Amino acid sequence: MEQNQDRNASGQMKPSIAYWCFESYWTLEETCRIALELGCPSIELVDSSYWPLLKENGLVCGLTISHWFDQGMNNPAYHSACIEKMRAAIDACAEAGFPNVLTFTGFSEGISAEEGMENCVEGYRRIVGYAEKRGVNLCLEMLNTRVDVEMKGHPGYQGDHTGYCVEIIKRVGSPRLKLLFDVYHVQIMEGDLIRRIREYQDYIGYYHIAGNPGRHEPDETQEINYRVVMGAIAQTGYSGFVGLEFIPVKDPLVSLREAVELCRF
Repeated sequence: MEQNQDRNASGQMKPSIAYWCFESYWTLEETCRIALELGCPSIELVDSSYWPLLKENGLVCGLTISHWFDQGMNNPAYHSACIEKMRAAIDACAEAGFPNVLTFTGFSEGISAEEGMENCVEGYRRIVGYAEKRGVNLCLEMLNTRVDVEMKGHPGYQGDHTGYCVEIIKRVGSPRLKLLFDVYHVQIMEGDLIRRIREYQDYIGYYHIAGNPGRHEPDETQEINYRVVMGAIAQTGYSGFVGLEFIPVKDPLVSLREAVELCRF
């Protein structure tokens, strides 16, 4: 596996606003203005129909949706549909000059862990060559299965440990399939964040951050010491995107400004 190639001249990580967390507060046009004000180069998880607005404001969509997390690559019954959606997302990103497409293992639905892994490897090998050809990354996200609250946890999801997802990536063997390391989800399932960041740094292509418990602000009200964790990420040389994927409970603009500052190393 190649060393992580998400580097930029400044050496800084690039904060990205996860729009679904803030769309109840601001229109996308308002969010573009806020992103520029705060120095965020990306608004992620935005439908491609809105990308012209991002481009007009000099912004990118750092992470693009393809298939959803419930029906994923661990089940051959969903391979054709997932691959079709990933191919379309890869094409859209390649044409727009955007870098990353999100993908998931899917729910286990009675499929064993080893069988699910084998199915993922087989399925990703059918699409990863296309991602290589078009210069776009597929980012496989690990999700927690312990929190039974919508969009805060995903009971039944198969890829609920970093080692499991990394093993899929290793077996596929392409630098265009990477791990989306969501600090919130990893903390719930495993903890030991800094050790895992260092261990898997060569396979990580994207980060998400949020506070635990609650998936709220990554501030002093929750249990993760984000100043130290983000410092550890910076020490690995990572300067790719960090998705600010938290659900605010205080002033969202204040929350975003504070979260952006966590990325400044």
